[in-house]
Amino acid sequence: MSDTAPRPARRGTGRGAGPRGGAPSAAPCRLRARPSSSDGDFRVRGGSPLLAPPAPAEHAGCGGPRGRRTRDQEETLMKIGIIGAGNIGGTLTRRLTALGHEVAVANSRGPETLTALASETGARAVTVSEAPRGADLVVVTIPENRIPDLPPDLFHEAPEDLIVVDTGNYYPRQRDGRIEEIEAGLAESRWVERQLHHPVIKAFNNIYAQHLGGNGRPAGAAGRIALPVAGDDPRAKTVVMDLVNALGFDPVDTGGLDESWRQQPGSPVYTTDKDAEGVTHGLADADRQRAPEWSATSDSPGTFEAPA
Repeated sequence: MSDTAPRPARRGTGRGAGPRGGAPSAAPCRLRARPSSSDGDFRVRGGSPLLAPPAPAEHAGCGGPRGRRTRDQEETLMKIGIIGAGNIGGTLTRRLTALGHEVAVANSRGPETLTALASETGARAVTVSEAPRGADLVVVTIPENRIPDLPPDLFHEAPEDLIVVDTGNYYPRQRDGRIEEIEAGLAESRWVERQLHHPVIKAFNNIYAQHLGGNGRPAGAAGRIALPVAGDDPRAKTVVMDLVNALGFDPVDTGGLDESWRQQPGSPVYTTDKDAEGVTHGLADADRQRAPEWSATSDSPGTFEAPA
């Protein structure tokens, strides 16, 4: 989800809740592409556990101590660029480096402001324009209203098969103000995709950062949180779903990107930490009509403390 998110009334646990993650398992993170489900058919795939934060050296790597990864694990590690270093961006930087991925992280203020995060995690601090270079996957995790401020040629030289993940949410009353296309019914991530001029996969938008960082569980564990993933490219979506697995969550295929409204703010799966069965039912029960609290007004935006 976006780096700052309003708390839905009487739904889920608070963002201040502490991590409840259990001990890590030794299962490897596997990121090979496999056939994915078709639109509207919500399916689940099991996976590997999250290594709970903070990320000590003995827990780094993909299912074992740093330096002890298997050949299969080495083959499945990726070069990942992360644009945005707030709550979600910082959490993913910590978790993905702990799994052994090579991470380059950027923000709008420049790499010199990321030295602490880079030192903590081993990630490279880079500029926004540098983040996609040589990457297998890029995560864009910045406020919705800042998407148009990204360099217009950010993905101009990127290969067509570069996987781009959008974690964002539209908060018109709290932060973003009115975005007419979204208010008219366009899926939020479809709007993002059009601004970036590159296909995106929507993921990690419906969970609080602290829960993403600390509440992963081994595959098959009771109460394992499930995260929905939406996108049009089956190969890209499968890679992201396997990454969700490796972080300790059950991925559920929402369908194509036009179905991603099912996991937007106000939906039954937004910040509710449901398991796979709950997410599957929640996606099916979602109402496409935006509720008033998630729609812009003539006074928008306000703040998270005082929406307008």
